[in-house]
Amino acid sequence: MTSGDIALFAWNDYVGVTRCRGIPAGLVPNRLETGLGWAVASQALTPFGDIAPNPWGPTSEVRQVPVKDSAVRVDIWPDAPAFHMYLCDSKNADGTDWDCCTRAFMRHAMDDLRSETGLEFMAAFEHEFLLQSDGLPEAAPFSVEAMRNAALFTSDLCRALEEAGLDPETIEPEYGIRQYEVTVAPAVGPAAGDRAIIARELIREVARRRGMRACFSPKPTLLGVGNGSHVHFSLVDSEGRNATFDQHEPTGTSKVAQHFLGGILRHIHALTALTAPSPVSYLRLGPQHWSCGYASFGIQNREAALRVCPSTESDPAKRARGFNVEFRPPDPTASPYIVLGALIRAGLEGIRDELPLPATCEGDPAELTEEERSALGITPLAASFAEALSAFEMDPVARSWMPPQMLESYLSVKRTELEITRSMSPEAVCELYASVY
Repeated sequence: MTSGDIALFAWNDYVGVTRCRGIPAGLVPNRLETGLGWAVASQALTPFGDIAPNPWGPTSEVRQVPVKDSAVRVDIWPDAPAFHMYLCDSKNADGTDWDCCTRAFMRHAMDDLRSETGLEFMAAFEHEFLLQSDGLPEAAPFSVEAMRNAALFTSDLCRALEEAGLDPETIEPEYGIRQYEVTVAPAVGPAAGDRAIIARELIREVARRRGMRACFSPKPTLLGVGNGSHVHFSLVDSEGRNATFDQHEPTGTSKVAQHFLGGILRHIHALTALTAPSPVSYLRLGPQHWSCGYASFGIQNREAALRVCPSTESDPAKRARGFNVEFRPPDPTASPYIVLGALIRAGLEGIRDELPLPATCEGDPAELTEEERSALGITPLAASFAEALSAFEMDPVARSWMPPQMLESYLSVKRTELEITRSMSPEAVCELYASVY
């Protein structure tokens, strides 16, 4: 730690933006228990700085209390201060969780999964983004040239992720022009959400230090490639084994995983409003975009909303550990905490009701007839955020996942977001979100 080192106390809000307050790093020990005060009306911020109607007004306050295990300090730039950050839980004055804390929303879902089933939730996100820089040439998708054009950025990023303890797994060029994707190792419990937020902020930080900007918007330009934030997840038992896998089942998914996936598919139309939660999201989502346009389940099917990802390992133990399921609708305008909390809530409903595994779709749902989709129980996802939000509001079970004040304020923020963009052209919507994300 050096003089002038500033520690950021940070939290991720309804619109997936990581807000913060900073203090001299030497004062952190004095704030570990009580954190920093924060005016809760700021939870009603849209991505664009407008404050939506909310129940709090100017006087209510909570404490942003740092989570010790989330601390990250990356100091790899000779010409810039260290990136020093703690993620926070939002607490009431008496130390209890604030009802509108997104991290608490995730933690409570994980706690309920554990108490009812004995299982833990393991997850990792794929982080897709565009590097915006006048000095970065165009190159072919997935090419060595695309990777080497950004070699200084990717090298710094690998070093930063390693120093942060995030265990980077892939840093690679993607399909879009100047598009890249980063993944880090999965984590069990709240660390899964924390890692997603830290990784995203470090990607931004490394880009800044190289004179670039990392844009995570789901659709930076109308005709360009979109950025997703797919989630890979599995259930883990008390002995650390992958409870999602059963080699004796035709799809490889265990009975409890089948129920869990059944719950996700039953509530997927409501889930979409929480995991693809902005008007620009629906310029990315859609049939034949490899982003999923239908509520469907498949094995290695990238047009399915839920995709089983079998491991290719020959060793049985490694094959069992590597088996996971991918949920494809999420994008970076969603808080990773809300994404994970909602996924778990939907899956837990399926376990409680012992729902069956959805029918397997073996091709592109868009190429099936209406009769074929109906026979498989496949329905189209919302074509707009307004439609998705209506589906969420019409699902009483999904609405119950949020405490009443969180539900009220979340819906207010999202309705305000809709109103701000209502009269805009699709091109203007893309431009607006690209300026923020």
